[in-house]
Amino acid sequence: MGRSCIDLYSNDVGAPFIDVTSFGAYVGGCPTNISVGTRRLGLNSALLTAVGNDLTGDFVLNFLNKEGVDTRFIPRKVGRRTSAVLLSMEPPDRFPIIFYRDNCADIVLDIDDVEASPVRECRALLISGTGLSAEPSRSATIHAAELAHASGAVVYIDLDFRPGAWDDPRIFAVTLKRLAPLIDVALGTEDEVKAGAGFAKYTVTHGQETSAEVEGDLDEAIGRVQGMGIPVLVVKHGAKGATVHQGEDALAVPGFPVEVLNVLGAGDAFASGMIYGRAQGWDWQRATRLANAVGAIVVTRPACANSMPTMAEVDEFVTARGGL
Repeated sequence: MGRSCIDLYSNDVGAPFIDVTSFGAYVGGCPTNISVGTRRLGLNSALLTAVGNDLTGDFVLNFLNKEGVDTRFIPRKVGRRTSAVLLSMEPPDRFPIIFYRDNCADIVLDIDDVEASPVRECRALLISGTGLSAEPSRSATIHAAELAHASGAVVYIDLDFRPGAWDDPRIFAVTLKRLAPLIDVALGTEDEVKAGAGFAKYTVTHGQETSAEVEGDLDEAIGRVQGMGIPVLVVKHGAKGATVHQGEDALAVPGFPVEVLNVLGAGDAFASGMIYGRAQGWDWQRATRLANAVGAIVVTRPACANSMPTMAEVDEFVTARGGL
């Protein structure tokens, strides 16, 4: 459940944003990417987002329908637009990104939209931080988590901290604390965990509304987030892999070295692998190893949803590197 958009990625890999001459069109948005990622791995996935009554919305829905993602519960919001993202690729470490979310459709998802969806019947619900950034989407997202939690589903949150989406980014930590009793697994980068812990001093880099570099001690942030009552906190460390925190236990799972083309979408790919692995009953070691593999594959490709691997591709990738 959450945001969706059209992603316009530079075709001129290595060129600064001001020198880009053309863009390729893809589909994006954290929960949208995860719906595609889990579907390609073999799960049945439905997406609750919203699009405008526009051609961009048609573009997003057409792609999702071809992927086999259930789109029956996606409303069209009259007078709203499907959001857009522009990105240039300057590997290995610069990926300037610009979000266009003014008057966007998915941020006005409401409780009626949740009631019309099959959230009570799902095995797992994935929500994201951006969906909590404004009303009515914030209340709708909390309502969806309440329904899924009450029905026994596993509730995942991708922290997905985008400071430009919030009127006051400090509300992010306040909202996470309110939501924590409903969450089973939280997934986030080191900076997102710091933001979720309430560390409010950050620097936005590489363009408007992109991920923030948040100041503060990571161990303290992990303790604060765990103290909210979230049973499992998974911290993503990029190329180094990820660490699964459960109470006093911390399970470090190494990543897979690859040559990076584009880091955008890696976290969503990671979440797709994690949800798939846990849905199969795998332990945290194996599920996280799979998540790392799915993320590693996506950073070698140019897009997000469009670049999610199939399980056959993941099997080939990990077999060549010693297996899970």
